[in-house]
Amino acid sequence: MSAYKWDAEGYSRSSSQQKKWGRELIALLDLSAGERVLDIGCGDGLLSVEIAAMVPVGSVVGIDSSEEMIRHARERFPADEYPNVSWKHVDARELDYDREFDLVFSNAVLHWVKDHRPVLAGVARSLVPGGKILFQMGGRGNFEGIVDALKSILSQPEWAQYFAGFSTPYGFYGPEEYLVWLEAAGLEPLRLELVHKDMVQEGREGLAGWIRTTWLPFTQRVPDALREEFVYAFADAFVEENPPDEHGNVHAEGVRLEVEAVKPRC
Repeated sequence: MSAYKWDAEGYSRSSSQQKKWGRELIALLDLSAGERVLDIGCGDGLLSVEIAAMVPVGSVVGIDSSEEMIRHARERFPADEYPNVSWKHVDARELDYDREFDLVFSNAVLHWVKDHRPVLAGVARSLVPGGKILFQMGGRGNFEGIVDALKSILSQPEWAQYFAGFSTPYGFYGPEEYLVWLEAAGLEPLRLELVHKDMVQEGREGLAGWIRTTWLPFTQRVPDALREEFVYAFADAFVEENPPDEHGNVHAEGVRLEVEAVKPRC
């Protein structure tokens, strides 16, 4: 997860859909004022701060494997202005908390992890008995149209040369796999659901901005001097098969896996 250099400012500008879906997830939370929350993959920190406003006498710890994101969050949301939020550079597979949180939350992050078993083992240790998890991540079938566009340009020799031996880092799973992993971690599943989402970007430029700031495993394989050309080739391949609507917006179908579970009290 930490192998890529994130542009935190660029991500903040181009992540409106991730934020929108994250807020829809936050709306499902039923938090009391004093609860302690761990936000896995906090990114630029905005959603962590919004959760913190829901627990005014509790606390939120935002963690991310990107040093750039954590630095950005600390600068944007300083401790003197946001006293119940803290930030830590941590890999989700290496959680070392022990019964410290009432809720573990994660939005648009865990599809970056292939093996979720160490993540869930750490989450189970981090929760108090009766504590809950609420995750949303890319699920099975996520962005198939985007993936098809990517495959089409990677088949071209000018780009294929940069992807020899490459394998995607993403893990897009369904409820069946996750049920097994939750139970192995000692977590009791409450809801496992694939949810279809319409991702909307403002035309070619909006789509290119999203690709530029989130498809790093692919864009960072390409030399710096060719990266923008690659980004637009990727965007154009998608738009060619999926033209903008009457308002100039580009749509891509996302599939998100939503996971709710609880740590048993005994």
